[in-house]
Amino acid sequence: MPELPEVEALRAFLGEHLVGKEFARVLPVAISVLKTYDPPLGVLDGAEVTGVARHGKWLDITAATPAGPLHLVVHLARAGWLRWQDPLPSGPPRPGKGPLALRAALTGGDGFDLTEAGTTKRLAVHLVHDPQEVPGIARLGPDPLAEDFGPRDFAALLAGERRQIKGALRDQSLIAGIGNAYSDEILHAARMSPFKPTATLTPDETVALYEALRTTLQDAVARSHGLAAGKLKAEKKTGLRVHGRTGEPCPVCGDTIREVSFSDSSLQYCPTCQTGGKILADRRLSRLLK
Repeated sequence: MPELPEVEALRAFLGEHLVGKEFARVLPVAISVLKTYDPPLGVLDGAEVTGVARHGKWLDITAATPAGPLHLVVHLARAGWLRWQDPLPSGPPRPGKGPLALRAALTGGDGFDLTEAGTTKRLAVHLVHDPQEVPGIARLGPDPLAEDFGPRDFAALLAGERRQIKGALRDQSLIAGIGNAYSDEILHAARMSPFKPTATLTPDETVALYEALRTTLQDAVARSHGLAAGKLKAEKKTGLRVHGRTGEPCPVCGDTIREVSFSDSSLQYCPTCQTGGKILADRRLSRLLK
């Protein structure tokens, strides 16, 4: 799933390649992709793109129309992606079973496709007057890379939490933009177990977690800066130290990276760095053994 660093890189890429250009046509190809119907996508025909913003994992493309500015808001979900094409293929896209979900054609012949792999279709596109009309944006917590988001703000968010820290970091209503991969990376950098209860964090541990969060995300954004959209997935995978690296040696201590599997996801961690050498139980296997 694209998380804050990749979506921030896409925002910067589109800011350079999209702003100032005009939409020729925005065409939904998959029935499931469009979540709003008023205003219709047709009002974007001929509209100039005036800005690109990010809200957590959401992309926000602003266009000037005769009715005022509109926001084409995109959530790529788990398996979605944006593909810039110059030029776009000629002819209208054909609906079918392929990954293409939406095509945005520009008057100059270039544009982008939104694609989604797999059979579970969660990629979402909204056309709204205000991004806050989108429920997923309205409920977002603060952006962890905002200049005014400091250690005290982070501590205040965690105060009163009674869940495991891994789940807290992934809660978009608590902190915006962190998903499964970067929560693993942050916890590894902070040398904390993903199952550590948030309520047990000491003040020093909270500061350490805040610093790991900021550093991990800032480093990932820096690695992605200036890359073309098509290279961001590979850069994310290369930069991850523990997530997706089950069985490989930890780059810090050399211990074997372990995995805990759930019904629809998994997490990775280093026992030496994060759990005092303890091997965490695999939740999927534990259920089978009951």
